[in-house]
Amino acid sequence: MAEIKQYVFFDFEMLCSNFGMAFENMEAIRLGAVKYDLETEDISYFDRMIKPESQEPLSEFCKALTGIEDADLENASNFKLVFADFLDWVGGVKKSRYFSWSPSDLSRLKIDADKHDIPLRTITKIEKRYIDFQEIFKKRVAKQNVSVEDALAFYGLKFVGEKHHPMYDAYNTLRIYLSFLNEPVQSDLIMLKQFIFEEELPHDADLINKKLEYHLKQDAKLLAEQLREVYQMRDAKKLFKPIRRIVEKYENVLINRSGLFTKENMHHAERLVAFYHQLLLSYNEHISYSSKIIIFDEYLLKPLRDLSSIR
Repeated sequence: MAEIKQYVFFDFEMLCSNFGMAFENMEAIRLGAVKYDLETEDISYFDRMIKPESQEPLSEFCKALTGIEDADLENASNFKLVFADFLDWVGGVKKSRYFSWSPSDLSRLKIDADKHDIPLRTITKIEKRYIDFQEIFKKRVAKQNVSVEDALAFYGLKFVGEKHHPMYDAYNTLRIYLSFLNEPVQSDLIMLKQFIFEEELPHDADLINKKLEYHLKQDAKLLAEQLREVYQMRDAKKLFKPIRRIVEKYENVLINRSGLFTKENMHHAERLVAFYHQLLLSYNEHISYSSKIIIFDEYLLKPLRDLSSIR
């Protein structure tokens, strides 16, 4: 794969209705994007209206939401021509990494590209280089899907430009990405607050790690107290979702993008995550042998008991 030299953030405005509308029929009516050069850090902009195939006038709801009027689309080019201009503006599909805030933009691209006979190989090249940044942000920072405005607020930023304008949505998504990339300490502090700490965060790194160790210990203790040694298989299956919710809180501690977390806490998090994977392995082995019960032996539960007795 060619070396990535630029990031392209893109966003679509689509046909919409307050009465509901099948996504298949929500044709793109505006494409906005920003291009970020990794070497120079220059930002370029793209904004084009798209004339849909649908001859129906825009709903009042859609006009109010997007700020787009029927007159704006009358002389607009169709999707195929706008997308060709977009590719010219990108200037090299293979040297670009593509981002959007939710996978719906990629889905829209794929549907409309197919409808307008755009070669599948072109869309495949983009899809291979595509990242749903909202999903990354949820896993690494926010715990749940948040709006662009809320993600900006985590970093003390405000939305720049006109809302529901795809170029500005793309630009602000870039701003979130650059904050996430360039402010790993702030990102991990937000993550701790969202995933683990309900109380106020200490300002001191040592105190943060002491609190983190305390929460690790309490969660391990909770699991150790709740897990029995013998389960019916149907009951064991119900365990995994709540255990997974606890374990995933600490996966970002293992990644430690900021370098904030101590080796001891990283080791504790590693043991907790390893316990969960060993639990899954044991369950799947029992399934393969058509077992009616599952036994969680001392070896499997030992990491929980060790973690819950941290001094």
